[in-house]
Amino acid sequence: MTLVGGISQGAQSAFPQAEYDGRIARARRALAARGLDVMVVTGPENIFYLTGQQTPGYFAFQALVLPVDGEPAFVLRQLEVSNFRANTFVSDAETYQDGDDPVDVLIHLVRRRGLAGRRVAIDKRGWFLPIAVYERLQAALGALHDAAGVVEDLRAVKSPLEIAKLETAAGYVDAGLRAGLAAIAVGASENDVAAAMLGAAVAAGSEYLGMEPLVASGPRSGVPHGTWRRRRIADGDPVFVEMAACHDRYHAALMRTAWVGALPAEAAAMMAVCEEALDATLDAIRPGEPCEVPHLACQRVIDRHGYTESFRKRAGYGMGIAFAPDWGEGAILGLNIGITRPLEPGMVFHVFPALRVFGAFTVGVSETVVVTEGGCRVLGTLPRPMTRIAA
Repeated sequence: MTLVGGISQGAQSAFPQAEYDGRIARARRALAARGLDVMVVTGPENIFYLTGQQTPGYFAFQALVLPVDGEPAFVLRQLEVSNFRANTFVSDAETYQDGDDPVDVLIHLVRRRGLAGRRVAIDKRGWFLPIAVYERLQAALGALHDAAGVVEDLRAVKSPLEIAKLETAAGYVDAGLRAGLAAIAVGASENDVAAAMLGAAVAAGSEYLGMEPLVASGPRSGVPHGTWRRRRIADGDPVFVEMAACHDRYHAALMRTAWVGALPAEAAAMMAVCEEALDATLDAIRPGEPCEVPHLACQRVIDRHGYTESFRKRAGYGMGIAFAPDWGEGAILGLNIGITRPLEPGMVFHVFPALRVFGAFTVGVSETVVVTEGGCRVLGTLPRPMTRIAA
């Protein structure tokens, strides 16, 4: 099908139509197994997974209506129609103009399809379903059921085509961090480092990111999730850098540490523990093992060296499709105590042992890895040891 202006249906899709057909079929089977008739999807990650629709304009309401029987349909802003056609193989779209009420359009679509009064479910884990919208849908359509996990469980295990996207994204991350580490010098600013990271990753091929890079130097590096703030790097400073890069919305991430000038013994010891913990975590990733097993392996190394109080977090989180405000799939799956889902080939994780003295410095190292039949495979190529910068 060719559209106005020469845009063909699915011409810019991230995957062939057969990939989406398989995903939709699996989602329908999961809905049927729960006794549900139709799912309304509002999260951009789940929408992308099922259809390929992607836009930075997801701040405006959009929804996918996926019945167990019948064709899927979309509700979206009129401005996004060409984008939607180019990215997806879905032909049915109900549009609204700026100033219209998109929830009314969604309710009309559900009723027109004869789905009102059926078992309608919502993907309640989505970021973009305000309480007011939920209440209006419930008032118009009756009791709404929970479809949380239907799509997320499918997203947790990547297909070979998805893994190829992640491998490409990992190459972009390598380029970004190599450039960022090379930009660290006395007198350089955190902005210089961030600009080098972003510039190199984008030049290598990365698209816009689900979350900004983390760049913090000196005492600022001892604060979690520090972003660049124009600070000038000085002799004796730690510099903590972490970023993701994106290929067709699939993100890979990487964390590294640098030190300018003399390296304190405590920081060197903590960095050695991080490297040992990373090795132990990766060695523990085996198909069939619960997701908590690699975390426990990581924690044992940290506990043995006496840094328990410096590591009060999970050892890793899932990676894959991402839109702002996150670059990971940690809301779907992680490596943490109490997570007993077995590891499967095709799962992808960002594994990131990091230790900090709060308000002083952070050291850490990470890898994005894919679970394989025999263990796991690291997607990046960047050396792990701390980068030492001459003062």
